[in-house]
Amino acid sequence: MTENEISSLVFDAGIKIHRKLGIGLYENVYEQCLIHELKIKGLNVESQKDIAVEYEGLIIEKAFRVDLFIENKVIVEIKAVPEINDYHFFQLLNYLRISNIKLGMILNFHSTLFKNGVKRVVNKL
Repeated sequence: MTENEISSLVFDAGIKIHRKLGIGLYENVYEQCLIHELKIKGLNVESQKDIAVEYEGLIIEKAFRVDLFIENKVIVEIKAVPEINDYHFFQLLNYLRISNIKLGMILNFHSTLFKNGVKRVVNKL
């Protein structure tokens, strides 16, 4: 399965969750529902996965933690904030660069219209 196919499944699951639950809940609620939906679709989903960073031979274990790591190909960061800002974008871009993953998604469940709260972030895709 390609990164784009995975992102399409993530987006569809996000829309379903957003329609059923609406806005105003904690990120953890949306995260657990998204894991549930993606596992139903047969995807391998790791939650709150720690990622190591290597710097000039130094290995920093647990350098950062991603919300969801799907099929070892796509990182998903879940938000429930008024708006996605540059900090969220660059944070995810750094996660992608450091882990050598090509695609990440920010899903902001606080958006009135779900599609307006979704941002794809690409690293050499």
